[in-house]
Amino acid sequence: ECNSCIPHFHLSLLTFNQYFTGDHISGRAGCPGRCRCEVDGLLHRVDCSDLGLREIPSNLSGSPSLLFYLCNVYISLFFCSRLDANHISSVPIGCFSGLRSLRHLWLDDNSLTEVPVEALSDLPALQAMTLALNHISHVPDHAFSKLGRLVVLHLNNNRIVSMGTNCFHGLHSLETLDLNYNSLVEFPTAVRSLGHLKELGFHSNNIQSIPEHAFTGNPSLITIFFYDNPIQSVGRSAFQNLPELRTLSLNGAADLTEFPDLTGTKSLESLTITGARITSLPSSVFQTQASFTLYIYIYIYIYIYIYLFF
Repeated sequence: ECNSCIPHFHLSLLTFNQYFTGDHISGRAGCPGRCRCEVDGLLHRVDCSDLGLREIPSNLSGSPSLLFYLCNVYISLFFCSRLDANHISSVPIGCFSGLRSLRHLWLDDNSLTEVPVEALSDLPALQAMTLALNHISHVPDHAFSKLGRLVVLHLNNNRIVSMGTNCFHGLHSLETLDLNYNSLVEFPTAVRSLGHLKELGFHSNNIQSIPEHAFTGNPSLITIFFYDNPIQSVGRSAFQNLPELRTLSLNGAADLTEFPDLTGTKSLESLTITGARITSLPSSVFQTQASFTLYIYIYIYIYIYIYLFF
């Protein structure tokens, strides 16, 4: 929610409070045409969603008096900007140049065909962004390199087929990555650069194999959703050494014949494998997992649920 952008401090200066309760805010001066602008404390919301826009409003970066000069210190407001559910096909360079304090950006459900790399470089404070429900087919190297504070990134429901090896370079704070419902055909090894990643979604793509040591570099992973992919092979070491992993889903892995090696992955609580051709379970499963529930659809004539509690 946008309210999470509100800073945890108060300014009691009368002149500052008067500014927020006066005509500067109650009027529409500086608010992009047809958009909805409001202020809640120090949070400024600019909502241009669902307006049928075909381009970014030209005065978005200058919308209403965002910078105050107080006691010889510049104070920049904190923002949430919604541009979702429009027909925007491009994001011009510099259109966010005046919004360096922007925290949340919604660009989902538009007509973008590429990641607006240059425009995003003006948003160093961004913490959450969605580019979902667009027509993006490729994520280039260094696409988000200037977004070092980004925590949540949604790229789901696009047409992504390929990703640059270094496309996530610079995302030092990213914890949630959603790549569900795309057209990826190869496992994107670029995720290995995301050292703080906790939640990863790859389900509903066209990925056929998960390589050895797939998640080397992601020791903080808690949840991986990989179901509804035509998986033919999984490297035995793919899910090793993930000490924080709680949930792993590999539904629909019809050609999987060997149970993955979970050495070093000791906190697993739920593992779901359906449609696989697994015929046996290694003894290490019972030795390394203190307590977890295992759901397996073994490729025979009946549907089997196995519940293991220790």
